Amino acid sequence: MSTISKMKPLSDRVIVKPLEQKETKKGSIIIPDTAKEKPMEGEVMAAGPGKVDDKGARIPMDVKKGDKVLYGKYSGTEVRIDDIEYLIMHVEDIMAVIHDEK
Repeated sequence: MSTISKMKPLSDRVIVKPLEQKETKKGSIIIPDTAKEKPMEGEVMAAGPGKVDDKGARIPMDVKKGDKVLYGKYSGTEVRIDDIEYLIMHVEDIMAVIHDEK
């Protein structure tokens, strides 16, 4: 069993595995990663149980394990687990869930 499957984020945090960005090319000019300012895409590997409100009720999470999401370029904290890069972030840092068209 991998270390990531043994981890459970707390409160309203999620563990996201960043997905590889496609190289952007305009004509014969390749746009470097440092010039890209668009949101990043990743897969939710684990999600916490959700935040608790002032009355003690648990607020359900909007994302779950396996969701593909968009998040801001500088969101979350980078961690390395089993030689793989992950981000741990609050669910508020996620801007959208990507639904596959079928």
